[in-house]
Amino acid sequence: MARYIVRRLMTMLLTMVIVSMLVFAIVEIAPGNVARNILGAYATPEQEASMSMQLGLTRPVAIRYISWLCGSDWQASPEINLPLTETVSKQGLVEKSQQWWAIKPNGDLAQWEMKDGQMYAFIRQPDGTTLEVLDDNVWKVDASGQEYFWGVDTGNRAAKWIRGQGGVEYQLDYSGWVQKNDAPAEYIPLNKGLLRGEAGMSLRYNTPVADVIQRRILNSVILASLAMLFSIPIAVALGLLAGLNEGKLVDRLISMGGLITAGSPDFATGILLIMVFALWLKLLPGAAVFTSENAVLKDPHLLILPVLTASLVEIGYILRITRSSVVEVMNSAYVRTAILKGLSYQQVVMRHVLRNAMMAPITVIMLHINWFIGGLVVVESVFGYPGLGNFILNAALYKDVYSIEAGAMVLIVLAVGTQLVADVIYSLINPRIRYS
Repeated sequence: MARYIVRRLMTMLLTMVIVSMLVFAIVEIAPGNVARNILGAYATPEQEASMSMQLGLTRPVAIRYISWLCGSDWQASPEINLPLTETVSKQGLVEKSQQWWAIKPNGDLAQWEMKDGQMYAFIRQPDGTTLEVLDDNVWKVDASGQEYFWGVDTGNRAAKWIRGQGGVEYQLDYSGWVQKNDAPAEYIPLNKGLLRGEAGMSLRYNTPVADVIQRRILNSVILASLAMLFSIPIAVALGLLAGLNEGKLVDRLISMGGLITAGSPDFATGILLIMVFALWLKLLPGAAVFTSENAVLKDPHLLILPVLTASLVEIGYILRITRSSVVEVMNSAYVRTAILKGLSYQQVVMRHVLRNAMMAPITVIMLHINWFIGGLVVVESVFGYPGLGNFILNAALYKDVYSIEAGAMVLIVLAVGTQLVADVIYSLINPRIRYS
């Protein structure tokens, strides 16, 4: 079993690498412009070009993928000719700001900015503030005689300034997008990479993806867990009842109900429930409006309709799978033999039918755990629920590649992990199943 688990984990890593490459390629060829999404519909071509450079989108796709996976600081450090480091400073009680700095030979942490043709350094002080000093002796001369300087700018990027050829950069401040002169001619956005614990910066939120996605994952886990706890016991019980009463009235009623719930689209079920319980009866909120991070815990009523919507489809599907499995086992030769040997009906059901009939439902349940976490995008969209599925959908519409990649990695781990758990459960239910 241990060898089998190790082999499956290695397969999971290979799958994650392949899927991450495919996601990166698909997002690259998909229509849309991230720079225009950030700047707005009325952005000029010059603004788009500037924003694309700042985001590193003008770099080759393969280099961007390697930077996302392994980081870009090791690529930028030789250009700057100084070691780089990342600091995390707290703002208030919980908010945190990550900043990149170059480590000067005297140990100072520095960032640079060009103003009126001169270079200024921002030296980090022990209390977290910065001291601005003139640092115009940093220029180097290339083979063509052009003065240039590689450093770390104030936007967490390695930047190359060319003296006398200051570009134009567009930055967002409290008054909106403003134009800044003496901008660098080349950028390398800095990050540590997924293998070192950073999933990149969200292009949409301009914050680390990990900080944005963590709460979304927790919200989806809460919704999915409640939906599973509600739907799976009911579905399995109804499936057993229908299968053990094949052809009878109770079987027909349960099967018909399962067919209706399984065949109804999520959005139609959700809208119907909103109309009944929110608009007509006015018993429950029709939208999951989160006023704080812990809103779902403070007001459980927000979860009732989303959980019910997600559960109804799942109940119908698992119910029918369970019923079919029970019917198949009840008609098997070893069950008939057990009955002929004089075992009571209850003994036959408990000893032989339940254990063998649960193999197929377990497979379906484990497969649908992944769907519950990431596939609830329709339910989350209908109710405005801030979960992982809704997050991935919005990231795809915005072309936020690093957020999409992070969501895809989470779903892959869930898909492979749940199947591994299912295989272990198989071996516990049926001792004849062994893995090596």
